[in-house]
Amino acid sequence: MTTPATASTTKTAPRKIDRSIVEGPIGPAVWRVAWPTVLQNVISGIQGMIDHALVGHFVGFAGNAAIGVGFQIFLVVMVFVSSLFSGMGVLVARFAGAGDEAGMNRAASQAFLLALVLSLGVLAPLGYFLAPTLLGLVNASAAVQVEALPYLRIMFVFGFGMMMFFMLGGALRSAGDARTPLRLGIALTIGNVLFNVLLIRGYGPFPRMGTAGAAAGIMISSALVSVYAIWKLFSGAWGIDFRGMSWKPDWEIIRALFRFGLPTGVQGIAMNVAGVMLLRFIGSTAQSAEAQAAYVVGYSQLFSLVTWTSVGLMGAAATVAGQNLGAGFPDRTRDAVRLSARFGLAIAVFVGALFVTIPGVLLGLFGMTEPVVVGIGRELLLFLSVSGVFITVALTFTGGLQGTGDTRSPLFITLVSQFALPIGFLTYVQSTQPLQTWHVWTAIVMGHATRCVLSVWRFEQGKWRTIDLGVKGQ
Repeated sequence: MTTPATASTTKTAPRKIDRSIVEGPIGPAVWRVAWPTVLQNVISGIQGMIDHALVGHFVGFAGNAAIGVGFQIFLVVMVFVSSLFSGMGVLVARFAGAGDEAGMNRAASQAFLLALVLSLGVLAPLGYFLAPTLLGLVNASAAVQVEALPYLRIMFVFGFGMMMFFMLGGALRSAGDARTPLRLGIALTIGNVLFNVLLIRGYGPFPRMGTAGAAAGIMISSALVSVYAIWKLFSGAWGIDFRGMSWKPDWEIIRALFRFGLPTGVQGIAMNVAGVMLLRFIGSTAQSAEAQAAYVVGYSQLFSLVTWTSVGLMGAAATVAGQNLGAGFPDRTRDAVRLSARFGLAIAVFVGALFVTIPGVLLGLFGMTEPVVVGIGRELLLFLSVSGVFITVALTFTGGLQGTGDTRSPLFITLVSQFALPIGFLTYVQSTQPLQTWHVWTAIVMGHATRCVLSVWRFEQGKWRTIDLGVKGQ
């Protein structure tokens, strides 16, 4: 006979956690999380490509360079503020693997609260006032700075919606629900394309904003999607449920968020500072504006055909690895990461072949027709066809490390491979001879290869098996 107590227990038992991630064959478990995540990244990347294509046709290559420079700077600041999302992902995945729905919701709600405070209190005011100074650090030409300043200020001041989108998507994905973030991403992309068509070019009552319209479009659409997502979380319709949550600071959770998140934040800052410094080195070449435009399209956009997949697989590896470790299955964690890397390698080889065989066609999609820009772009894509193989393996193994709670090792690996090595190499070259674009492309490949080797080596050591969250479950 079922007692009232038993019936109550049955109703309140965890019911929203997908147990297939920690049970059954590991291949389908990885694929279940990976395909929506990869597809979401592809859709988001296509959105960025549309931005560049519209700006390239209606503003020119100076507009393309402005978006690349502005977004790179925006990421340097936002990555630090949003570093707590990585800590949240570690906690949510571990709690989900252990079947602790209350702990999962507790971690996500505290991350939401911190993101709200930091985005409005830190990112918006500092970004607005520091934007001109930050643009001066990348040696952007006067024409590029004119286009980039309004773009950058809009991104900083209205970045709350984008931050909420990333945070809420990360929480749901870590809980095993990768399809809801995909649907939100599709909605955001449709809204962004619509607003960008209206605002970049200008149509009817909408003003022609040029490059600034690209920033306004993504900010408006991300704000609308984030408002909808927050409403759903407070209605209890999704795997993460904010109903009944305490909104007082939970210092145990907050300390864990920053303990696991800050190394990832510093890692992100190092990578983006390195990216800004690469732009600065490119700005020191003989044809700086053309080279920066080729870099923005070739590396930031076309190379995304590799990184979209790799970052998606990194997120899938982190989720499956964290949940299986939380469930007490470290061997499944190892197998999931290795399988994710194999998926990524197949795609990287295919994309690399496109870079070698049809570079002119790919560059032409972004309005790149000037002979000098096309020539530099072809040269870059040749280097990136090799670099893609290294970065896809590096990112999937990074996901495995971060998902299990080892967020410090990827930080140190990044500092060596994507900051000290390439920047040191380019500094030396610049001090001994005139800097050429192929020097910068060589530095990129060197950094990715080194990161690949170190990431695989660290993960295979297996020290992540014994990492303790330091947070009590419910």
